[in-house]
Amino acid sequence: MIQLNNVSKYYPAGFGRIYVLRNISLDIAQGEFVSIMGPSGSGKSTLLHILGLLEEPSEGEYLFEDQPVQKLSEKRRTELHRTQIGFVFQAYHLIDELTVYENIETPLLYKGLSGSERKSRVAELLDRFNIVAKKDLFPAQLSGGQQQLVGIARALAAEPSVIFADEPTGNLHSDQSRDIMEIFSELNKKDGVTIVQVTHSEANAAYGTRIVRLKDGWLEPEVAKEAH
Repeated sequence: MIQLNNVSKYYPAGFGRIYVLRNISLDIAQGEFVSIMGPSGSGKSTLLHILGLLEEPSEGEYLFEDQPVQKLSEKRRTELHRTQIGFVFQAYHLIDELTVYENIETPLLYKGLSGSERKSRVAELLDRFNIVAKKDLFPAQLSGGQQQLVGIARALAAEPSVIFADEPTGNLHSDQSRDIMEIFSELNKKDGVTIVQVTHSEANAAYGTRIVRLKDGWLEPEVAKEAH
């Protein structure tokens, strides 16, 4: 589903370059739950942003469902981003001026769904995450855990084939964190959603089917994950 071939990312600095990622080759199959780990500054978020089409690689090739991403038109990339990809951020990134209901509905407006289709999809997600009672509240009126639930519901609204999560529980306490990871696990196992998360937490990484480690921009050799 996702294939990176010798992908590097650098920024010009003086007469040289500062590399954030170096020669990353990585395959992620449909239905996998991959955890990306590594110390701060190892390039984890940059890698996730490239995978999620938020940044472009400086070198190498990225294939998303066999399509070479760099060769796609801006229109096609935007379409891919809106229909195939869901993003969950550490800082939630909800729109403050919109209610919970409107935040979840936003991706469906981009997708061009009819009013009744949007209504039933949002209702289904509110129900699934037990936030029906919160639908008319604004993000500032919610706890961190509730905001992240809304973030996940929004990411799922357009029924993406893959969800990229950047430290999704970074701002939550341990109980909320566990709840969020259980939701991801269920989405992966029951709904078959491919999930790629960046995390500092070994406990969160263990929810995945595979752990990929970065160090100083390089991919470390993968160690087979023990079956639980």
